[in-house]
Amino acid sequence: MSDSNSISLFLCGDVMTGRGIDQILPHPGVATLHEDYVKTATDYVRLAERKNGAIPSPVGFSYIWGDALAQLARFKPQFRLINLETSITTSDDWQPKGINYRMHPANAPVLTAARIDVCVLANNHILDWGKQGLSDSLRILNRLGISSAGAGASLEEAQAPAICRHEAGRLLVFSMATGTSGVPVEWAAGPNRAGVALLPELSAGTVRLMRALIQRWKQPQDLVIASIHWGGNWGYPVPQAHTEFAHGLLEAGVDLVHGHSSHHILRMELYRGKLIIYGCGDFINDYEGIGDHQCYRGDLPVMFFPRLALDTGNLLSLRLVPLCLQRFRLGNAAPEDARWLQRLLNREGRKTGTYFELLADHSLILRMSADGPASPGFPPG
Repeated sequence: MSDSNSISLFLCGDVMTGRGIDQILPHPGVATLHEDYVKTATDYVRLAERKNGAIPSPVGFSYIWGDALAQLARFKPQFRLINLETSITTSDDWQPKGINYRMHPANAPVLTAARIDVCVLANNHILDWGKQGLSDSLRILNRLGISSAGAGASLEEAQAPAICRHEAGRLLVFSMATGTSGVPVEWAAGPNRAGVALLPELSAGTVRLMRALIQRWKQPQDLVIASIHWGGNWGYPVPQAHTEFAHGLLEAGVDLVHGHSSHHILRMELYRGKLIIYGCGDFINDYEGIGDHQCYRGDLPVMFFPRLALDTGNLLSLRLVPLCLQRFRLGNAAPEDARWLQRLLNREGRKTGTYFELLADHSLILRMSADGPASPGFPPG
C-alpha cells in the first residue's frame, strides 16, 4: 500500500520532564520535594551523575531527546504522541501523594524541540500540583500549539479527543486512565469539576460508554487511538481485564490501543488486524542511578513507529527503535541491548503470537510467529 493510503505515527510511553530533568533545563523551578526520603530534585541529578558521569547544566531544550531526534527525522512520522506525566506550572499546591512532578513553564519548549503533536494527560501526575497546575499545563500546551486529551476543566473537556488533521481525514486521540495506575479517585473529572478522564472500571458497560463517545466524535475517514494509563509499574503479566477491555475498544471503533504506566515495555498483540500496545514503558525520566528493579531494564526506552491503513485502521507495519537513557539523554541502544529487547519481546509475544525480527540497524520489526494466530491485514514475512 502506498504512503498516500496510510498514516505513520510516533508513540512512546511516559515522559517525565519534572524533578531532576527540570533542574538541568535552562529555567529550573523550585527544587523542593515532598517525598519521604528525597527532599530536593537536585539529588536525582547527583544520583545520575554518580552512575554515568557529569551532566552539563543548563542543557539546551533538545538535549534530553538526544539520538531520538535523528530517529524521528529518519522515520518522518506524520504525528508524534507522548504521555506527559508532568505538570507544567509554578503552583505550590502539592498533593500529598508521595511523588510530585512539575516542570517550570519556561522549560516547556523542551516539548516543541521534539515537535510533539499530542500530549495525553490522563495519568497519575498531571494534577500533582493541584487544579491550578492542571490549568497552567493546559494553557501552556495550547499556547505552544500542542494538542492534549484526557484532562480538562470538566468531564466533557477531559473526554474530548485531541484532533490531528491530515489530507485524507483526521486522527482522534482519546486519553483515559484507571485507578490501578495510581490515579486518585478524587482526580476524576465531573460535569463541573476539573480533572482527568478516569474509567470507572474495565467492563462491558464501560466499553459501551466508550463506543457512544467514539460515535459522537468519529466521522467517515477518521482513525481513532485510545491511549490508556493503566496497571502497575513493574512486572510482565498483562491482566485479563486489560486484554478483554482492549478487544472491546477495537470492536467499538478504536484502531490502536496505546497503553502505558508500566516502567518497562510489555507485550503487544494484533487483534483483528489492529495493534494493542499493553505497556510502552517509560521514555524519559530521572530514575537513573536508582538501583531498584534493574532486571526489567527500565533504562531501555523504546520508540514505536506504527503505520496504519487509512481505509481500515489495520496495522501495516511496526518498527521499534530501542534507546538507552544515560545522563538524562536518550542515546541509541547498544547491539547487545537490542538483542536483549528482542529476546524479551519474543518470549512475552508467545502469548499473543507476535514475533520481532532484529534488523541490521538494531531496530526491530513486528512479524507474526509461525504458530501464532492469523491476523487479517498484516502482511506476511
